[in-house]
Amino acid sequence: MFYLQITLKIATANRAAAAQIYMKYKHPFLTTTSGAQSKALLVRDEDVQVLHGFETQASASAYLSSALFTNDVVEGLKPLLEAAPDIRIYQAV
Repeated sequence: MFYLQITLKIATANRAAAAQIYMKYKHPFLTTTSGAQSKALLVRDEDVQVLHGFETQASASAYLSSALFTNDVVEGLKPLLEAAPDIRIYQAV
């Protein structure tokens, strides 16, 4: 299993809007993204993280250039971001 972790710096006042974007695209992500297995929203005082589970590292990397990610998710979140997202891919062992 591979995880794509995207950490977002979003003001507390904008977190509800970010959660709506997460919910809007969760089902399309799980049903149309090759190798997608899970998606979770993690909220902390200092940031918001979205943790995506994939079958392979290639699937995780490919999602970052998909239309769903670049045209829908990124464009929806852009007005809410206070800084550039931190994007990392991990392998679970």
